[in-house]
Amino acid sequence: MRILFLLMTLAQLTTSATELPPDLLRFKHNKRIPKIIEQNVLIALSHYPELEHTPIRFVFKKNLKSNIMQAQPRVASFFKGREERGYQINISSMLRLMHSAIPIHQLPDNIMIGWIGHELGHVMDYEQRGKLGLISFGFTYLLSKKHRIEGETVADTFAVNHGLGKYIIDTKRFILSHAELPQAYKDKIARLYLSPDAIVEQVRKLEDKKVKAQLKALQK
Repeated sequence: MRILFLLMTLAQLTTSATELPPDLLRFKHNKRIPKIIEQNVLIALSHYPELEHTPIRFVFKKNLKSNIMQAQPRVASFFKGREERGYQINISSMLRLMHSAIPIHQLPDNIMIGWIGHELGHVMDYEQRGKLGLISFGFTYLLSKKHRIEGETVADTFAVNHGLGKYIIDTKRFILSHAELPQAYKDKIARLYLSPDAIVEQVRKLEDKKVKAQLKALQK
C-alpha cells in the first residue's frame, strides 16, 4: 500500500511538471518553488527576464506577523558580489481573515501572480543596490514611513513596467475590498502602497508611451 502511494505521488509530480507550458520552464533556473504555487510563480517570473539566472527561494512561513509576503536578500549570500547574491521570498502559508483563515495557494491565480510580481519588484530594486545601499535601505525602510512608501512604490513601478499592471490592480482591489481581511491590514495597504487608481494611471502612461514609440518607428 505504501509503495502504491509513493508511485501515485511520483506520478502526480511528474504530471504537474509536464503540464507546465514549455515557455515557462526556463524560468525555473536557480529557483526553489513549492510545487503547489509553481505555475503562478513562473508566470510572475516570466515578466522579469533579468532575473532568469538569479537564485531565488520561495518559502512558505507559518507566521509573517503583519506581512503576507516578504522579499529579502539571503544572509548567506549578502556579502558576496552582486552577481552572486541570492534572495528569499517568504510567503505566509495562510491568509488570516477576521473569522477564519484560508491556505494562501487557494487565492485566485491573478491575485497570487500580482502579489508575487510585487515582491519580485523588490528583488529588482535590491539588484540595483550595493551592500551599503541595501543596509541603508533596510534601516530607512524600518524607521521611516516616507522611505517605506518609496520602497513599495518602486516595487509596484517595476511590476507595472514589466507588464504586470493588471495583476497588481487585481491584487490591490482584492485586498482593499475583501470584507473579511482585518481593517488594520487594509489601512496599512492604503497608507503605504500605491492605490489601484494610481496603478491604472501608471498603466495608461506606459501604454501611451508604447503607442508613441510604435508611431515614431512607423514614421521612420
